[in-house]
Amino acid sequence: MTRLFAGLRLALRALMVNKMRSSLTMLGIIIGVGAVIAMIAVGAGAKARIAEQIANMGSNLIIVLSGSSTSGGLRFGSGTVPTLTADDAKAIAIEIPSVKYVAPNISGVAQVVFGNQNWSTIINGTTSEMLEIRGWPLISGRSFTQQDLDGATKVCLLGRTVVETLFGGIDPIGQIVRIKKVPFTVIGVLMPKGQSTWGQDQDDIIFVPLTTAQKRLFGMQFPGMVRAISVQAREPEVMKEVENQIVELLRQRHRLQPNQENDFTVRNLTEVMSSAEESARVMSLLLGAIASISLIVGGIGIMNIMLVSVTERTREIGIRMAVGAKGRDILLQFLIESLVLSLIGGTLGIAIGVAGTLVLSRFTQWPIFFSINAILLAFLFSGSVGVFFGFYPARKASMLNPIEALRYE
Repeated sequence: MTRLFAGLRLALRALMVNKMRSSLTMLGIIIGVGAVIAMIAVGAGAKARIAEQIANMGSNLIIVLSGSSTSGGLRFGSGTVPTLTADDAKAIAIEIPSVKYVAPNISGVAQVVFGNQNWSTIINGTTSEMLEIRGWPLISGRSFTQQDLDGATKVCLLGRTVVETLFGGIDPIGQIVRIKKVPFTVIGVLMPKGQSTWGQDQDDIIFVPLTTAQKRLFGMQFPGMVRAISVQAREPEVMKEVENQIVELLRQRHRLQPNQENDFTVRNLTEVMSSAEESARVMSLLLGAIASISLIVGGIGIMNIMLVSVTERTREIGIRMAVGAKGRDILLQFLIESLVLSLIGGTLGIAIGVAGTLVLSRFTQWPIFFSINAILLAFLFSGSVGVFFGFYPARKASMLNPIEALRYE
């Protein structure tokens, strides 16, 4: 232990003699550790944002869209032909045990008026199960009841953006808004959700009972038709099974022959978002790996400077050996110098990486998450770089012949 403290004292004294060189030597480690911390924090923020978007969309979510159409050689996308009905949604809920919630819906854009204020927004006709699927609670009021659906009552739930635009500071509960000139009573206000992954304001929406939307707002060509059905599976493990069962059930209900294409489209949105999350994770690892190259470069810088230091201090090494220092004492001294350089650089790199990331987050409004494990790993890795790249110069110093070292000019 005494030898270790003596080596540390000598190493610190040698580093203080050449402050500028020591600072430049640490620069590579500082940049490397700072870059690793920043990249990992930004990558973790990206993963967290995607996970938040998945939660906002709803967990274990499957969307069934109505069919496409072909006219004059042009093929139109999913949802252009109403091939789904509310009865299809009921059949999915009843006949597929692994399904937790099912919500048919029909939507469109309409002008909404309150007093002298008006706003164009999305009107979504659906059932109360949609709020369960989306994990979307109310902050005031109540949701739809079965009586609202059976009687096609003119009631609505408002998103936060619509409330702020039309009502300002007025409590909207019980107020009358006009949607397509049809009066609706506001019975609830939805909890704010923010933007979706594609930048859409999720709070710029109004929910009305499905039957009301069909009969009073959108006038479907065929009674009971809907444009989409949202399905929530009970467990993530049964998502693929539920998807296959939905396809099989709807093909049977729509009397499609084996050689006929589906007149509907089934999309596993959770799977899509999980792929995006995996991509963010891979990108985070890639950025961290690229940043780690700076640590290797910093380590090479330490080795070069230590080799120069050994050459410059050859006579000093010879004097120490002449007065009784052994090869292992010289090896320990130079290893400690290299380790101290890398650890001080790692500490400064952590501080600069955290500060820089916080500034970046403040100006870009990008979420960041610091991992204690990542910070400790970067610190330990910087120390390992110092030992690894400092070993060769330290061993070279310890192997010097004392007589030759004393003669060195």
